[in-house]
Amino acid sequence: MKRWSLLASVISLCALLAAGCSTFDEQQREWIFQPSDRSWGNTASMTEGMQDVWIDFQSSITGEPARLHGLWLGGEPETTDRPVMLYLHGARYNVAGSAPRIQRMHELGFSVLAIDYRGFGKSSKGLPSEESAREDARAAWMWLAARHPRQHRYIFGHSLGGAIGIDLAANVKDESGTIVESTFTSIADVVSGFKWGWLPFGPLITQRFEAINRVKDIGAPLLVVHGTADSLINPTLGRKLYNAATVPKLFVLVEGGSHHNTNSVGEAQYRSALSQLFRMKPETTLASSRQAEGAPVVRGAQPVPVLPAAPRADSPALPQEARAKAAASAQAI
Repeated sequence: MKRWSLLASVISLCALLAAGCSTFDEQQREWIFQPSDRSWGNTASMTEGMQDVWIDFQSSITGEPARLHGLWLGGEPETTDRPVMLYLHGARYNVAGSAPRIQRMHELGFSVLAIDYRGFGKSSKGLPSEESAREDARAAWMWLAARHPRQHRYIFGHSLGGAIGIDLAANVKDESGTIVESTFTSIADVVSGFKWGWLPFGPLITQRFEAINRVKDIGAPLLVVHGTADSLINPTLGRKLYNAATVPKLFVLVEGGSHHNTNSVGEAQYRSALSQLFRMKPETTLASSRQAEGAPVVRGAQPVPVLPAAPRADSPALPQEARAKAAASAQAI
């Protein structure tokens, strides 16, 4: 009798979970993304010089038209020597909240397109999901590629945006490199670091963002940046993400960098890493005059084979022998 009672309890629990899984999934999406049309600070001042961009596409997920709002900060005139970047922000605030970081990436030499996922800012309304955010990133990448086909194109993701960016890099073949900052290996790993992380929540997570599995499939160089003082995403997760990658790569640990200010605290390290891994010339950056003579050594960086930003190791434009050598170098890391 006890055995049947236990079985009945388990069946009842499963039925309740099944009935409420839709609501449970929505709660996870709300918690992970924290979508908002709000930002912090003086938005008009922070986004000065940036242009509004609108990206329209037909969503294969909803079957309905979708519209993304973005901010563009480009150099004039645009040349093939100046790389372009797709900027993918993290949770909570809309794209305007990332304006200071967008500006710093521009100063480091990139023309930047930063987008809001659906559910954020002025983009189409709705509760975002891992699937919809991936689709948004892909739509923005296609928009960028169509308008800048001759320029090196890079993917940048901060925090949650890093996981979205890694998935994008794993699915496209025309990126010159990927940069992630304060990013994790998976949502399950993030949850395990919480106070109640020892509880078996893993199987119940619907928005998994398993970047640790997707990073193995990217084909262009990877720069992983993390701050030692990041209290939201432990730096060990950034290190594990870096270790799982098989392409030419660099890990930069910024002393004193938090989840939000690593980009500014580690500006000199960023510049050195871009030069070392992607061979970006220091003189192409707008802020190069701030740097003291001689590039700083990147603290905490792993030695890697330095390859040109493009073409990729798997590019058909490379001779077969060169592709084989590039692949061998990547596997040797």
